[in-house]
Amino acid sequence: MDLSSIHNFQDAVVTVMGLGRYKRGSGMGATKWLVRHGAQTVITDLKNADELQESVSMIMDWYRRYRELYPDRTLYQPVFVLGEHRKDDFVGVDCVVQNPGVPSASEFIVAAKAEHVPIESDVSLFFRFYQYPVIAVTGTKGKTTTTLLLGEMMKRLDEKTVIAGNIKVSPLEHLDELIEEPGAIPVVLELSSWMLESLPQTFIDLARGPAIAILTNVYPDHLDRYPSFEAYIASKRIIFEHQTPDQYTVLNADHDLVRGMAPAVKGQLFWFSSTPRDENGCYIKNGNVVFLNHTVETIVISVADVALKGDHNIENILSATCAAMLAGVAVADVADVLRHFEGVADRQEMVREVDEITYINDTAATAPDAVVAALRRFGGAQKNLVLIAGGVNKKLAYEALGEEIVKACKAVFLFPGDASDLLAAAMNNRIPVTLVKNMKEAVQGARAVAARGDTVILSPGAASFNIFRNEFERGEQFREEVRNL
Repeated sequence: MDLSSIHNFQDAVVTVMGLGRYKRGSGMGATKWLVRHGAQTVITDLKNADELQESVSMIMDWYRRYRELYPDRTLYQPVFVLGEHRKDDFVGVDCVVQNPGVPSASEFIVAAKAEHVPIESDVSLFFRFYQYPVIAVTGTKGKTTTTLLLGEMMKRLDEKTVIAGNIKVSPLEHLDELIEEPGAIPVVLELSSWMLESLPQTFIDLARGPAIAILTNVYPDHLDRYPSFEAYIASKRIIFEHQTPDQYTVLNADHDLVRGMAPAVKGQLFWFSSTPRDENGCYIKNGNVVFLNHTVETIVISVADVALKGDHNIENILSATCAAMLAGVAVADVADVLRHFEGVADRQEMVREVDEITYINDTAATAPDAVVAALRRFGGAQKNLVLIAGGVNKKLAYEALGEEIVKACKAVFLFPGDASDLLAAAMNNRIPVTLVKNMKEAVQGARAVAARGDTVILSPGAASFNIFRNEFERGEQFREEVRNL
């Protein structure tokens, strides 16, 4: 299939692998866009019709709406193949759009590639058809906060700025309206490692990568999906490997693994670090956030005036500031955003205080390192934390986290799963551990053992698809149970 023009999707047979449940996520966004542009769309998902009832209903509602909005187009009713995948839907089609949650090692993706069927994603299609600069953000930790913080800064350049990607919003939701604009609209995309894996061929075809690429850090994660940590690292490097010399790469100088990637950078390299450096980048110097560009040093703001707290957020503040300055956002605007941006839902989010007990939602902490960061921020020598954690392991190690929990927590409540088993073994009965079946049990149990001045924190360090649809539903259930206290 010729992917050089959107018009070539008219009448093309395209399989979307993985519909998903996010109303504006990758599967939904891709399906709506394809239907709207006249593709004969087949949606296939291993979840059954009951599980995807809401998503299917929404797609059909949009199909009927498009029939009314575009009477001059030939639009095809989408076909749903649910509860299974069929090889014929992958080898006898013009294109396959792979949801980021689908492993590239899937036998159906492999079969499609063997027949030279193009494999795309919602993100790769967006890069193909949006001709203006895109800022891309990735990393194991901090990428969502960095993306949203940077997005707010870019809105000072243009209030129409689009923020999308791995934040449950497909960029295809915005593509058509962006194309209709007379010029460039800023776009900031959060890219997961899975999304990045769909992009190398696109970047090769376009002979360019993101205009600004940010890599915050790389820690072991998703090792249930990757054959090795090295393979996971390689997926992150994709964000800058196809850039041109006039594009920018923003890397973490304080992270040994990321710092070692410098020789592979093809664009103009800028660093960020919590200590001053003589190279281009953004640093903490004399208590200020400072931007250095070819010997010109600009003081952006005092660290004391930044609203986003926590040592772990320094990386997010510096990387976002560096990219915003490179993109041309005024210093005063960058500083103003930093004074007011307080954080992101589901990431160390303060839900409420009840009877002088603080409840923190950190459901997005799906790896041990992220939990450690939360414990160090909210904990102290008084062991005033009650932790709700655990679930399903992603082939990660839990020994170090177990030690941190013992130092910081007075009690732990664990959801079912093999990650919980590993955590319990690592703690080795040194603090009270309670196994719970659901969020209500966890919150009620935590409240019972917490005292005034304590903090109850949901920071799982694991997946929990065995009892929640995803980490965001897990966080919403936590908020709901805390609201009910």
